[in-house]
Amino acid sequence: MLPSVNEPSTQDDYRRRIARALAYVQAHLDDALSPADLADVACFSRYHFHRIFRGVVGESVMGHVRRLRLERAAARLKHSARPVTQVAFEAGYEAHEAFTRAFGERFGCSPSEFRARHRPLTWPSAPNAVHYRVDVPRDDLVEDLPAARALDIDVTIRELPTRQIAFVRHVGPYEGVGEAFDELLAWAVPCGLMTGRSEILGRCHDDPEITAPEHIRFDACITLIGDPPRDAPSSVAFDMILGGSYATTLHRGPYRDLSETYHALFGHWLPVSGREPHDGPCIEHYFDNPETTLPEDLETEVAVLLEEPR
Repeated sequence: MLPSVNEPSTQDDYRRRIARALAYVQAHLDDALSPADLADVACFSRYHFHRIFRGVVGESVMGHVRRLRLERAAARLKHSARPVTQVAFEAGYEAHEAFTRAFGERFGCSPSEFRARHRPLTWPSAPNAVHYRVDVPRDDLVEDLPAARALDIDVTIRELPTRQIAFVRHVGPYEGVGEAFDELLAWAVPCGLMTGRSEILGRCHDDPEITAPEHIRFDACITLIGDPPRDAPSSVAFDMILGGSYATTLHRGPYRDLSETYHALFGHWLPVSGREPHDGPCIEHYFDNPETTLPEDLETEVAVLLEEPR
């Protein structure tokens, strides 16, 4: 689907709101910043802010925070007599070794060597032109964001009905979700719940880029026709997936590459769409059996519920 006629103003609005979050980061580098805090500052959905941020800014939320803290540390090494251990602590590192390693990866030398160099303070390249500054106008931050990328994803807005589901929750790395589907289908198939109208879905609550693998929540789902059975095992739960306007796009290829489709959907299409994502999980609709389909031939529809237009 082509972007709406409101594309420029929508894109500018997203960039201005992201710039609010960037300015907040600059002013609160000593605070325990989180994607949820910054989502509130930018008035974006907490569920999806990190994906929008990555798409607009070019790096993850916490990656951006860590980079600016290291840049501030570099400025303090150059322009103050603070001990290296104090600079490390102020940058969020409790161990001197961890700070030295991170600093070396970013600046190509140890903190002590950096301090001893008689060179002007310059920043290594980054995914954007936003760097640490003591006082930074928000309008400058908007200009420092990367130029908008060409739309490289086909998205259709579809009206989907409210659907009743049975699901088994998996908590842990995505590599283990197959066990949840096996458990769900081992119960559903003998009960006659898998009909020609059944859909096999995934309900994705977390983004593996910001959630530790052991804490990722994923619901292996099937849609139900009629009332749910009363004799389900304790591991099977029931819920509804909200109906409404969904942005949908088809991912072709291995499940491990789904993150690329999410980045394109949230980072390229959404900022020029004129729409806002609803605060809730993403839905994946699986059309193929991964045990009988080659990974490169798998087709998965990614669906994101949208807020109604204002």
